[in-house]
Amino acid sequence: MQITGLAAIVSGGASGLGAATAAMLARNGAKVTLFDLNIEAGRQTAAALGGHFIAVDVTDDAQVAAAVAEAEEHNGKARILVNCAGVAPPAKTVNREGQPHSLDVFRKVIAINLIGSFNTLSKVAARLADAEPLGEERGVLINTASVAAYDGQIGQAAYAASKGGVVGMTLPIARDLAPLGIRVMAIAPGIFMTPMLAGLPVAAQESLGKQTPFPSRLGHPDEYAQLVESIIRNPMLNGEVIRLDGAIRLAPK
Repeated sequence: MQITGLAAIVSGGASGLGAATAAMLARNGAKVTLFDLNIEAGRQTAAALGGHFIAVDVTDDAQVAAAVAEAEEHNGKARILVNCAGVAPPAKTVNREGQPHSLDVFRKVIAINLIGSFNTLSKVAARLADAEPLGEERGVLINTASVAAYDGQIGQAAYAASKGGVVGMTLPIARDLAPLGIRVMAIAPGIFMTPMLAGLPVAAQESLGKQTPFPSRLGHPDEYAQLVESIIRNPMLNGEVIRLDGAIRLAPK
């Protein structure tokens, strides 16, 4: 599928992987709408790209439905969705004081990373269902998983569970939407330079980067965006999760 002229939605588009993806789409001529809760950063990023910003809580059914409708009114029916909204608060199952993992925190991580991804994807898919096909397909929907889905580290029970859910739903959703000509993919990044990691000391960043076999560095958000572009353009990529990780396999900690 060609990108030029298509409407696209990027959740978590105000920064990090989402902002890099939105920039790539805009460079390729897409009409981009950003969903994010960071209003200041979202507006700034959208303005820099000539895009549209909507403040959205991806866990809220009504908010997402309204935002998808607004995006369609502004840019036309979205043919591309990339879900990058996510959180990763660390917490052990039982902490040093012998207290169990907060259930509220666990629920929040699942709600944003897993349920939020499905919420946005299903709303966009429903509006795509009656769109005119573009050649042999109607659109492509991409979720963000993580290598933690496969080898989650100490303190990542909630995060790994949420991303494991993203991995697990990729194929069945692709099968659900196959009769509609809508593709579904997921990307599982390794250790990337995101706003969370950017706040660490340079020495800590370099140490994390060296865990990657090759290239032995942190991934760049633009490299995530490059894979998004390849997925959009290649119609045989469907129902799969692609690890984008420089061959890393995470150690326990």
